[in-house]
Order: sequence, then structure tokens, then C-alpha cells
Amino acid sequence: MEWFRQALVVASKDLRIEARTGEVTTTSGFFAVLVVVLASLSFHGGQVSERLVAAGTIWLTVAFAAVLALSRNWQREREESAFVGLLATPIARSALFFGKFLGLMVFLAVVEVVVVPLVGLLFALDLSATFVPLLWVIAFATPGIAAAGTLFGVMTVRTRARDLVLAIVLFPLLAPTLLAAVVATRELLGGLPVSELLDYVRLMALFDAVYLIGGLALFGILVDE
Repeated sequence: MEWFRQALVVASKDLRIEARTGEVTTTSGFFAVLVVVLASLSFHGGQVSERLVAAGTIWLTVAFAAVLALSRNWQREREESAFVGLLATPIARSALFFGKFLGLMVFLAVVEVVVVPLVGLLFALDLSATFVPLLWVIAFATPGIAAAGTLFGVMTVRTRARDLVLAIVLFPLLAPTLLAAVVATRELLGGLPVSELLDYVRLMALFDAVYLIGGLALFGILVDE
């Protein structure tokens, strides 16, 4: 319980800062809306093609919004050696990772709450029948994105080419989760039952576990190095 309380302290710190400033939410929120609007205006080809484009639009938007959020979040930690002060506190390194992970999960959930209904509206999709299965896909895809982003986002704290390094390292690692999420979402929007998509769900769950366990084990090594 003490470990989990430490993680909640870290997460609440990030969320309180964001609640006061609104920097990450505003920037990434506008970016997400812009991507969805541009995609809806750029691709016209009937109901089938719009379902295909909608699935990719959702997850590309979430992925790029996550990178923007990570970049700004860790930039805050770099200012006035805030991250050094955070490391000096009696908080376990694994709890620090998990707290950062929880904060990013909350942010991504906010982005998804905006993006998914907007995609349904602009692409003229009826999401009522696929709402619950789509929530399952989101629930299994988002932790992997957040865990990988948190683990490798710390690499940018002491790097000059921060955004470049983050993008180069992060996107290849996110590829399995994003590909599985895109295909599962596409098939759901096409009317395939969720029972036919269990392989994609298992794949996302596997990478969730790998990134979470890897983050808890390796985060301390990365920050101490």
C-alpha cells in the first residue's frame, strides 16, 4: 500500500500541474481534433473506406498525442532540475514509473473520450453497436502505449535532441500494439464480432505486460544512469 501511495503522489502531482496550466491538454487536444477533421475531409470513398480510415485515424491521433504529452511532461521535469529533486525524494523508482504511467493513462483517456465520438460523427459511423467492444480494444491498447512512452520518455530528460530521440525509439516499440489496435478497430467497425478478435486482444495484453514489467524493472536503471 505504501508503494501504491507513492505512485499516486507522483500521478497526482502531474495531474494537478496540468489542471492548473492546461498546457498538454490544450495543445494535444487541438492537435487531435485537427487530425480527425483533416482525415475526414481528405478521404471520401464510401462507407467501407471510411471505416478503414476511421480506425487508423483514431490510433494515429492517440499515438501522436501521446508523444506530444510525453515531450511536454518531461520538459517540465527538466526545468529548474525538478527531476533531480524528484529523484531525491524517498520514492521507489518503480513507484515513480507507475505514477508517471498513471498520469499518462489519464491524459490518453481524455484524448480518447474526445477523439472516438468525433471520429464517429465526422465519418458518419454508428458506434452504438460497437461501443462496448471498442472500449475493450481501447482498454487493452492504451496501457501499452502509456507504459512504453513512460519508460522511454525518461531517456529524453538528459538528451538534447529530445523529440527526435523519443520519436525514433518510441514508434517502433508501439508498432505491434498500434497495428493490433488498428486492425481490431477496423474489424469491429466492419461488423465482426468481438469473439473473432481475441488474438488481437491477446497480442495487446502481451505487450501491455511486457512494457509494464519492463518499465517497473528498468526505469530505475535508466534514471540512475
